Amino acid sequence: MRIPRIYLPSADQSGTQLALPDGAFGHLVRVLRMNDGAELEAFNGRGQRFRAQLKDVGKRSAEVALLEALPSHTQSPLRTHLGLVMSKGDRFDYALQKATELGVSAITPLTSERCDLKLKADRQEKKMQHWQGVLASACEQCGQDSVPDLGDIQSLEAWVLAQHSALKLVLHTSAEKPTFPEASPESVSFLIGPEGGLTEPEVAAAGNAGFQSWQLGPRVLRTETAPVVMLALLQQRWGDF
Repeated sequence: MRIPRIYLPSADQSGTQLALPDGAFGHLVRVLRMNDGAELEAFNGRGQRFRAQLKDVGKRSAEVALLEALPSHTQSPLRTHLGLVMSKGDRFDYALQKATELGVSAITPLTSERCDLKLKADRQEKKMQHWQGVLASACEQCGQDSVPDLGDIQSLEAWVLAQHSALKLVLHTSAEKPTFPEASPESVSFLIGPEGGLTEPEVAAAGNAGFQSWQLGPRVLRTETAPVVMLALLQQRWGDF
């Protein structure tokens, strides 16, 4: 049986004992029926992971003993930042999950002219908390020890101006086929629009900010599919695939 992994943000030193979060307690103790002494792997989302053990399991709580630090080797050498226009339903969750599995370093939710998800301030906070949970859960599943940075919701125009990656890309259907540079970049920022696509002024704004236009093949990809394809290409070319 695969040893369960849990996200424990407060884990930073072996030889310490911490409270098991409520969500993890429900899964490990109530669902998996794990008892005192059961082996775990805990990671803090900042690149550290530990061999751990369940302790003091009760009806409503348990402790996690951090036994020893383990080497972390799941972070891609290529730093990638995805700027993704928000979408309704579970499509954005899917994109976050799969991007994490493919080793993305940072994700920023964006607004645009054709963005179909409009959030007021109170809903933005709840959405951000939910998306942070999606990223952490994806790391638990895929073995990545660093939870991707989740940027604040912002406009597409503001995001492109703030990017300083070695390579900056905007994906849209009217662009030319990609030409990979010979030199390996240390970092890549890439912009993906909504279901309705990016407008010409938005593509122009990205271009003025130093973004190169790329097209991912002759077929139109959904907004949640494009990050998967792009990250797979980047990791195969310059990352850890």
